Amino acid sequence: MDKLEILWLSMGIANLEWTQALMMGVGCLLIYLAIAKKFEPLLLLPIGFGAILSNIPIAGIASHDGLLGMVYAAGIETGIFPLLIFMGVGALTDFSALIARPSTLLLGAAAQFGIFATLIGAIALNLLPGFDFTLADASAIAIIGGADGPTAIFLASKLAPELLGAIAVAAYSYMALVPIIQPPIMRALTTKTERAVVMQQLRPVSRLERIAFPFVVLILCALLLPSAAPLIGMLTFGNLLREAGVVERLSRAAQNEIINIVTILLGLAVGSKLSADKFLTMETLGILLLGALAFCIGTAAGVIMGKIMYRVTGGKVNPLIGAAGVSAVPMAARVVNKVGLEENHHNFLIMHAMGPNVAGVIGSAVAAGVLLALVGG
Repeated sequence: MDKLEILWLSMGIANLEWTQALMMGVGCLLIYLAIAKKFEPLLLLPIGFGAILSNIPIAGIASHDGLLGMVYAAGIETGIFPLLIFMGVGALTDFSALIARPSTLLLGAAAQFGIFATLIGAIALNLLPGFDFTLADASAIAIIGGADGPTAIFLASKLAPELLGAIAVAAYSYMALVPIIQPPIMRALTTKTERAVVMQQLRPVSRLERIAFPFVVLILCALLLPSAAPLIGMLTFGNLLREAGVVERLSRAAQNEIINIVTILLGLAVGSKLSADKFLTMETLGILLLGALAFCIGTAAGVIMGKIMYRVTGGKVNPLIGAAGVSAVPMAARVVNKVGLEENHHNFLIMHAMGPNVAGVIGSAVAAGVLLALVGG
């Protein structure tokens, strides 16, 4: 073999397969959606770029010894990144809307129905050739319905590490596509009159209530569902940093530097699992299909519970806020507000939607704890 041939074989163009080119195109599409359409750019941009890097021939960036492979092993396989993200989410989130209207917990709980419906769907897929999901696999796939990327990664790392990449990509992709997926479901299940309901202003929440809230949630978790304690614990710790008022530096770090760094690394690591050899499989396509189904069912269940509360309260609750029961914070609440404003220009639902939205964060963590206790034990 002469030197020119060796040089040619060392070039990317000589080793590029069509599947790798296809996945690079998928990465470019994600980046386009992030920049041009502003669909969850903090997630899609690093995921898309990670997909491009992981499909460069010969480079081995996503291999076990490559940069992205080492980041994936250190942060996602161990479950550290999801827990740090939860701490940041807790520090960024104001739970006042949930404290002021505790009934919105029902909306967050109802939206988790998509998780358990998809669990059945994943098991049913085994009837088709090419699928062989265990109960642990199905449980990890089902959590996508909560629209909570960190929770999905945490549970998959415990129950189905071999499916973690596809599950993470599906969870974050559907979180980013909330503005596209949710509005048609919301409009289909509600009437124009229901969507135009203007809700009463929430009561003021005292500082004592805001400080006590993370302790109450953590104590209930410790007593009833210890398996969810890692997620709930970091969420409540982050929120305590925010509400205590005496550790502003720590609160700002959790809200900015820590969560930003982890988001970059997590996005690149998730994108590394978009390599052609790992992603273009029948199981991955099934996971993507089930993830979409789970998200749609969760949204629909939340809206239906909102309609029930609308009837029970005599029309005081706008059913749209039920769609925010999925835990895509705060994107789902913004989408609810946007759809409400389309029907009534004076109908600002953002704060009312934040109640079920943060309830969904807690609900998805609880659902993960239940599945971990039942299946992982």
